[in-house]
Amino acid sequence: MAAKVKIRGKLSGGIAKIKLLIPHPMATGTQRDADGNLIPAKYIETVTLYKNDKEVLTANWGASVSKDPYLAFQINNCVAGDVIKVTWVDNLGDTGGGDIALK
Repeated sequence: MAAKVKIRGKLSGGIAKIKLLIPHPMATGTQRDADGNLIPAKYIETVTLYKNDKEVLTANWGASVSKDPYLAFQINNCVAGDVIKVTWVDNLGDTGGGDIALK
């Protein structure tokens, strides 16, 4: 499953302000469905961010992060045309990602 990350970026004075929304259920493994059955754990473990294919941030997440997580951050020393890319991997091996070219 390659889920697409919704990503936005704004460049101002060499600083890129990036916002992303990752569509993911983020199930802890302790919730129950309508029939009372446990919903298996499924959560993002690693989020990695790149600027022009160079890693700038790695976040190790767990089951306590909410459904459809939102992340906002800034990257210094950016220029128009720089590519910001995000990838994630969950505890079941599913992946997703997205990228944006700064304007």
